Amino acid sequence: MSGKVIVQAGIDVSAKELTVAASRDGQLFGRRSFNNTTAGHRQLLRWLGDGETEQISVCLEATGIYGLSACLTLAEAGVAVMVLNPRVSADYAKARMQRSKTDLADADLLLDYLQRMPFVEWTAPTPERLALRAMLRRIAALQRMIVQEKNRRAAAEAAKELTDLIRNDIEVMIRHLERRIDRMKEQALEIVKRHQDLQHCYQLLQTISGIGSVTALQLTAELLMLPADMTARQLVAYSGLDPKHHESGTSVHRPARISKAGNRYIRAALFLPAFAAIRHDQYVQAFYQRLLARGKKPLAATIAVMRKLLHAIHGVLASQPPFDSSRFTRLSP
Repeated sequence: MSGKVIVQAGIDVSAKELTVAASRDGQLFGRRSFNNTTAGHRQLLRWLGDGETEQISVCLEATGIYGLSACLTLAEAGVAVMVLNPRVSADYAKARMQRSKTDLADADLLLDYLQRMPFVEWTAPTPERLALRAMLRRIAALQRMIVQEKNRRAAAEAAKELTDLIRNDIEVMIRHLERRIDRMKEQALEIVKRHQDLQHCYQLLQTISGIGSVTALQLTAELLMLPADMTARQLVAYSGLDPKHHESGTSVHRPARISKAGNRYIRAALFLPAFAAIRHDQYVQAFYQRLLARGKKPLAATIAVMRKLLHAIHGVLASQPPFDSSRFTRLSP
């Protein structure tokens, strides 16, 4: 490994194109664009090197589905991949006082970050974990479509435009979407049953107060895509449930809010379980009431319960014991 040429590349990802800036032994040797397709990914690999005489590492932003295929192709070829939080790269650009924002400038920025900052390698998820998350996110999209159809029905009724034809059409669409959701949930559960790691996580999550089978399935799909060594605080920040403070001097003291700079699917999955846990678990209820007594508003106290539940989830998945709600908080005498 020590005798190999070190090749590093920053990759800016868009829906149709990968813009790449690459260096060899610290010296920039080229900038190119490749189609964001399987063929384009193979061309990128050939351009970077054969992996026999080069030690290749790349850095790109987390851009959801657009960058995932490229990450998988590169990782399978033995390339070390670092996936960067877009907020980190944005802050890094501000620190460098970068004024322009183009695809090429972003690729140069990611290459500079790769050369200067500690490298954290991305681990490719297994195919079944990818499939499970894709199914659960599709279910979430279908559920949003049902809400939209119901809103259209209510709006048409309020405007006196809800004819029998329109009502029937909307209700047919809702029933169709509900059948698709049920079918996809069955297929997702089949994947969970076939793989022991998924099933074990799914069962452990259901021991936590407020979390039923549906929420456990949603959380299994999202949480098992994350690095195993992620700390509880990192998990809270990744989920966007970390507090965001805004204070300046003696005059600016805005109320703290959650950052929401993270995975919205985890936040959405925890909202209703937090209500259920507050209502049915005496320890969670005691924690909630204590926050209200300290002047917290009900919504802020509920979000605090969500954050506490996420800490409990991290503990359960890290050390594997069933959830013990008595550790949530102490009851008042």
